[in-house]
Amino acid sequence: MASPDLFDHQRQKLIASEQPLAARMRPRTLDEYIGQDHIVGPGRLLRRAIQADQLSSVIFYGPPGTGKTTLARVIANTTSAHFIALNAVLAGVKDIRESIDAAESQRGLYGRKTILFVDEVHRFNKAQQDALLPHVENGTVVLIGATTENPYFSVNRPLVSRSRIFQLKPLTEDDLYGIARQALADPERGYGKLNVQIDDDALAHLVNVANGDARALLNALELAVETTPPEGGRVRVTKEVAEESIQRRAVLYDKEGDAHFDTISAFIKSVRGSDPDAALYWLAKMVYAGEDPRFIFRRLLVLASEDIGLADPSALPKTVAAAQAYDYVGLPEGRYHLAQATLYLATAPKSNSTLAFFDALAAVERERDSEVPVHLRDGNRDKESLGHGAGYAYPHAYRDHWVAQQYLPTSLQGQVFYQPSASGHEAAIRAEVERRREAQLAAMLEAEPTPEVLTVAPRDGRAAGQRERWLERAVSSRGKRLGELRDALFGLTPLTRHHVVLDLKPGTGLLTWEAVRRTPEGQVWALEPDESAASALDAQASNLPELDRPVVLRTNLASLTAELVGAVRFDAALGRGALAGTREGDLPRVLATLRSVMVAGGGLALAEVDTRRAQRLNALVDMAGEAPGLAERLAAAEESIYAPSGPARGNTLGAAPEKVAELLAGAGFADVQLTRLEFTDTRRLARETVEGWFARGAGRPAFVDHLAGMLGEEELQRVERVFKAQLADQEVRWRTTYYLLKATAG
Repeated sequence: MASPDLFDHQRQKLIASEQPLAARMRPRTLDEYIGQDHIVGPGRLLRRAIQADQLSSVIFYGPPGTGKTTLARVIANTTSAHFIALNAVLAGVKDIRESIDAAESQRGLYGRKTILFVDEVHRFNKAQQDALLPHVENGTVVLIGATTENPYFSVNRPLVSRSRIFQLKPLTEDDLYGIARQALADPERGYGKLNVQIDDDALAHLVNVANGDARALLNALELAVETTPPEGGRVRVTKEVAEESIQRRAVLYDKEGDAHFDTISAFIKSVRGSDPDAALYWLAKMVYAGEDPRFIFRRLLVLASEDIGLADPSALPKTVAAAQAYDYVGLPEGRYHLAQATLYLATAPKSNSTLAFFDALAAVERERDSEVPVHLRDGNRDKESLGHGAGYAYPHAYRDHWVAQQYLPTSLQGQVFYQPSASGHEAAIRAEVERRREAQLAAMLEAEPTPEVLTVAPRDGRAAGQRERWLERAVSSRGKRLGELRDALFGLTPLTRHHVVLDLKPGTGLLTWEAVRRTPEGQVWALEPDESAASALDAQASNLPELDRPVVLRTNLASLTAELVGAVRFDAALGRGALAGTREGDLPRVLATLRSVMVAGGGLALAEVDTRRAQRLNALVDMAGEAPGLAERLAAAEESIYAPSGPARGNTLGAAPEKVAELLAGAGFADVQLTRLEFTDTRRLARETVEGWFARGAGRPAFVDHLAGMLGEEELQRVERVFKAQLADQEVRWRTTYYLLKATAG
């Protein structure tokens, strides 16, 4: 008698052989997986977590056929953890409890963690999701959820907050071509053992109509191959066969799902953006998919007030009229009224001035309870005893039915909420509103004067050094300047959450930590040759989870090689002062290496100090009382420092910005753009700093040494006296110029 295990094995073997092509071709490893490079490409967070078997709870969210379940199966084949799979459509609380019991047994008996995969996780009701939550929270199971619905709407918030969300996109045409060729070539699971010839236009049709859905593509390919009789030992799939196998592109639209909300969002934004063509397209898509026109009208009624308002006071009543007309007529003729309302609102002048209400609401929530001014209070009951209402000016008793008086609470006098736009009807009333507002503000009571506060700080010789350093930081706006410079660099090369980023010179981490914040599903690499700075970065990174930490390479841009980064290629590279100290002759090699470790189309943003436009020290002092012509000779002497043949030429100044831009283009970068950013901030020049400019024999040439070639000794002494008298321990306006380079890896 055959054993049950033998029958079970035969049954599983039969099921596997009879599976549809899409199921048979499901990738088993990351190397077989095609598409979704933004989350599983080299260097991406998810790929690293899978390879390191350090996966935390995740939810895969995306349209059908994009590889959500496949990713879960790849993880199952990769991990050493116990793997349990449930389908939320079929499973209940009992199945969840059995899975938790199994997970606890695995942890107790073998010390193994358990990964629980829940397909269609949004199908779990609230009670089922709540039953799962505590076990995800305490680490009994690592959850992998797969859903076609936006998890922020369809999955309990506590469960979402404990999971990392990965959004999968519809597969590209290149991805689909790769999947089809993979199926045709695979001899075990696909059609590699058959002599299948598929015409180019037939495959193009299948890829096009599949619309980013791998399952739809493979199902159509299977139908085409299986229903085509072989001729001469060859199965040929023509375009006619392909058209019969997949005829109509499905519209992804679920009235309770993500596509519903995304489409209505696109519709409203198109109307708001005054694009009647786009508005009609999204309207047609919703009507085609069976959306309730009353729902669309409700959204248009909101828009008529929110986005048009008083710019066209007729927008709201005309939309109401169209909605009522639809109720009278119904479908299909009611679509005319839907289209008319859409076109009217799309072409109407726009204003969102009604949002002023929410500013007023915020003021009510923020301000302490403000009393109603006495003259605005109801005087019907206590006018005689308490004087309520006394002093109120009745507007209709005045010319133009208006009089300037206080209406806001005293604590909010001068507060402006309503800002008329310059569109439509509001443009006509704007000047009058502003004129009356000015008169209204003139009626305000004068504010109480702010008392003068005088403080005196004694000088302490023992703490003089600390005090000087503190004063220099206090008056300097360097921090603000660096923040603006950081924002400018990230503006040149915007990042997405999955980007892999290279910080070319992190230093204290000005760019590194901002890049880490902006790329939670990607990775940041940093080149830092200074051991102390690199150790500081590592110490700061130790506060982050291991998979979120940047990779710190103890090298600089000049020593970067492709071998150092392995298979990783960077979507963006940023650097502040990354080229400083690099000789012009080394730049072609350095920039070519940088291009070799970036993806095609990757963004590069560099900020370098434009040393040729450095602050001229002579511009900080007034030489008017000195010998005639000394000011001019001083300026000429300092300017000679920056001349092409001057003492500051070469490594001190580095390559000219225009030359760097030219070398970038030669190294394989395209669309090179050069701009400059100038900052003028306040600096406090300590006495020691000014004295250092005139300290000779200090081992490296000082400012005075550079001037000595053009000024006599007596003139140098005069200049030194003026500088120390006017600049030591004084605040000055200091100019710093950066040149910014933006480029794209070609």
